[in-house]
Amino acid sequence: MAAEDEEKPKNEEEEVAENGGADEEEDGNEGDGAVAEAGDAPKKKKKKKKKKKKKPASGGALIKGTPSQKAEGRMLNEGSFTDYYVAHGQTEPPSIPVVNLFRGEDDDDPNKKSLPPFPENEIQEHPLESNSHRISSAELRAQERMQSNLYEKLRHASEVHRQVRHHAQSFIKPGIKLIDMCERLEEMNRKLVGEHGLERGIGFPTGCSLNHVAAHYTPNCGDDTVLSYDDVMKVDFGTQIDGRIIDCAWTVAFNPKYDPLLEAVKEATNAGIKAAGIDVRLCDVGESVQEVMESYEVELDGKTFPVKCIRNLNGHSIGPYQIHAGKSVPIVKSDDVTKMEENEIFAIETFGTTGRGYIVEDLECSHYMKNFDAPRVPLRMPRSKKLLGHINNTFGTLAFCRRWLEREDGGSFTTNGMKGQQEKYMGALKNLCDVGIVNAYPPLCDVKGSYTAQYEHTLILRPTCKEILSRGDDY
Repeated sequence: MAAEDEEKPKNEEEEVAENGGADEEEDGNEGDGAVAEAGDAPKKKKKKKKKKKKKPASGGALIKGTPSQKAEGRMLNEGSFTDYYVAHGQTEPPSIPVVNLFRGEDDDDPNKKSLPPFPENEIQEHPLESNSHRISSAELRAQERMQSNLYEKLRHASEVHRQVRHHAQSFIKPGIKLIDMCERLEEMNRKLVGEHGLERGIGFPTGCSLNHVAAHYTPNCGDDTVLSYDDVMKVDFGTQIDGRIIDCAWTVAFNPKYDPLLEAVKEATNAGIKAAGIDVRLCDVGESVQEVMESYEVELDGKTFPVKCIRNLNGHSIGPYQIHAGKSVPIVKSDDVTKMEENEIFAIETFGTTGRGYIVEDLECSHYMKNFDAPRVPLRMPRSKKLLGHINNTFGTLAFCRRWLEREDGGSFTTNGMKGQQEKYMGALKNLCDVGIVNAYPPLCDVKGSYTAQYEHTLILRPTCKEILSRGDDY
């Protein structure tokens, strides 16, 4: 590193001139034992040694450190460090793709033999008496070994998410432009996941919904909204490896008056995670969430507000390249007796509000996603055909935003190089939405003047237990 050099070394031309070509003379006489006549030999100049930069250790060796940057965000767990990843050999700020910090099951690289496997995350037993045998079943453990490749991809994506969000927690502060925050977070996401088109990359656009806006807001180009001390912001972003998406979110607030709102939603999410499991009815998860959430109230400017669940927002199952895979996990009591099943992946997310507890679509749209079961529709507009081709190649059925279409790489450098930028695309995008190929996801808003909060984790219902994949030391 440059910082390790106390003085700047001279360049090669300066040294050759100063040493009178001593380096070349030494090379020419090396090993020939020739000695000049004493009377002819000029006075020998003392050769200056060229200062060399230190090189990193060879063989992929990692330097592990001790986390020292204490997280300052409200409602982050005690003992959380924004630079926790240095303990895994990551740099500060992060610069090493996460795949180079851990060893994959099928990894043949001899330099990675000493590395640990991708970390297993928080384990909880499945609820219900009928599941009591699972945690110790040798037969079910054997089934899990056959799924080890899937678990590895999910843990890889989870570790990327953790490192990206911990780094983000160090720079999300009042005064930052939301568009700058999102782009900085997304660039780190691309770097640590090792963006490679649809094979691995960002799972969906970074949501940074403020106050009464509960979800699906990210700045479009030209949006100069600035985060303020009194804002309540939901940060929701995803990572994906081979289409295996990690969906995880937390709420950022700086004013302590919002603590009861954040605590209500955080504890409600934990209650939903605890209630989830194989053969558990979805309505029972919702009832557990509502019971915890609505036991809280928050006082704002001398007025007390009960914390309500936003009843028309839900958690959801997740499939390969499909963020919403069919099952919805309610956050209020309902009559949905659909059961969770073995090996399903769920995003358990809850939303609390000081408002009416019901959201509607409002404001300018930024989020879009190709319909997973898109109809085959003849397109007459050449621009629509071109845009659809770009969406298929760059995003597939993963969500995207207008900001990404306007990047020089069009959302993926691997796929498009620096020639992917879409121009004059809004008419084509509207056409794709009108015919049902692409769905628009406008911001979801409660009543103006209210405050909403969100916490979310992704888990998998393994045969022996449930693994909370996205859990970290922060929340």
